[in-house]
Amino acid sequence: MNQPAPAGTHTSPALALHGISLQIGGAQILRGVTLSVNRAEMIGVIGPNGAGKTTLFNIISGVVTPTGGRVEVEGTDVTTLSIPRRARLGLGRTFQTSSVFQTLSAHENVRLAAQAKLGRATSPFVFPRRGDAASTIADEKLDEVGLAHHAQTISGVLSHGDKRKLEIAMLLATDPQVILLDEPMAGVGSGDVPGLVEVIRRVHRGGRTVLLVEHHMEVLLGLVERVAVLHHGELLAFDSPDVVMNDATVKQAYLGSAA
Repeated sequence: MNQPAPAGTHTSPALALHGISLQIGGAQILRGVTLSVNRAEMIGVIGPNGAGKTTLFNIISGVVTPTGGRVEVEGTDVTTLSIPRRARLGLGRTFQTSSVFQTLSAHENVRLAAQAKLGRATSPFVFPRRGDAASTIADEKLDEVGLAHHAQTISGVLSHGDKRKLEIAMLLATDPQVILLDEPMAGVGSGDVPGLVEVIRRVHRGGRTVLLVEHHMEVLLGLVERVAVLHHGELLAFDSPDVVMNDATVKQAYLGSAA
């Protein structure tokens, strides 16, 4: 069921994985994962705990080097490139746990990310001038995720949902075109979920390619165009949500085990 996307809006792949494998000691964590993600497409990655979802994100983002296969971003082989070099090619990622600077304001957090992208000093003590490019970017990205009213709020006091939005704003300040979101709803209260879902939709509507790992199935299925199912480190299925959710093998391997 590993099929190409239907002809239409999407053309050449933004991200391509070719036979990605990872063996640690005698354990095979991932085995021959091959898939292609089109530009401006949103993909969901699901599977039981231990299926290899976060490991796959670690390999794409450069945290882990695969023992087999290759990763391409916009046609460039990035398999052995560092995390910063991948970022310069337009790859960005959020993690399961919050990564904001708790004692800085929301604006300062995003400004630091923008300064790093612009190749400038990233110390919070390097105060910007009025109209400074990094500050302008921070204002724009906070507005994009709906946090403009919290620009001067210390990040540590934000709700968990708003911290997730802040992480996305920080990511957007680096101008990524391929974005990996690793369980963005983890720990987020039910009241914050709709707003965070809308932020993810807005990010995608901006023409960015998004890969999403999320255990909230209703949220994920309402956002993505295709779903990749991992099971025991292998790609079990990759197709539209309706096709994948009605596949007997997927039900047995994933949905059945989650019931």
